[in-house]
Amino acid sequence: MEIKRLLDERGFRFNKQFGQNFLTDESILEDICQDAGVNGGAVLEVGAGAGTLTRVLSRHADKVVTFEIDKNLRDILQITLADCHNVQLVIGDIMKYPMSRIEELCGESYRVVANIPYYITSPFITRFVEETNCARSLTLTVQYEVARRLSASPRTKDYGALSVAVQSVADVTLTRVLGRELFYPKPNVDSAVVTLDFKDKFDVADRDLFRKTVRSAFSMRRKTLANCLANGFGISKEQSAAIIEKCGFSANCRGEELSVEQFVAMYKILKEELK
Repeated sequence: MEIKRLLDERGFRFNKQFGQNFLTDESILEDICQDAGVNGGAVLEVGAGAGTLTRVLSRHADKVVTFEIDKNLRDILQITLADCHNVQLVIGDIMKYPMSRIEELCGESYRVVANIPYYITSPFITRFVEETNCARSLTLTVQYEVARRLSASPRTKDYGALSVAVQSVADVTLTRVLGRELFYPKPNVDSAVVTLDFKDKFDVADRDLFRKTVRSAFSMRRKTLANCLANGFGISKEQSAAIIEKCGFSANCRGEELSVEQFVAMYKILKEELK
């Protein structure tokens, strides 16, 4: 099926508000499905677009629930997905659906595969990192710059609060880079596919406190960790320095120098010290 011709015939107009850039290369779509580890089971797709990835997922999964925010794509998807009997199409904004409803649709165990608009990347990832009980993994086509941030190591310019938050709950792998010429219409930046495999990696019972610890540490990248924690938690610099010393860190260290394991250790000490 020639997607571009179908879109033209139906008079479809791309909506910049939804960040629409469709990926149609069949071999790359198969590669993404392989990256996601789809072999049976349920899949949640976000951003059905014209249904190109949806069709590939339907060949490998037992069930595909796909969300599409643009109601103008409904008629096109009814054509492209006509023979995909294991696909359930939901026209709506997934960010407005409660997680309980999403997981009711997908079941107790599912994988997420999404070519999501760049503008919702961080809130989308944060939501699934913090709220999901049933998702096994996220395989996302995102802006290359974001993929680098998600998979970054300490002491690199891309390492930040998002890196730590994600890596505290998942193994992160940047699987492939996708040039902008592969998308229709062509975006202004390159993309990459990144997979987050959720694991019970660390004992972090108070996610709110851990999140505050991490965000505070990166709140002022040019300042020392002691200054950042003092500012973030409203404590004295002396108390902040004492906490850092108890962690065994250098007095002049910065947040970007700490590994995820060290952030977890610092969170646990903060939890005790700030009771």
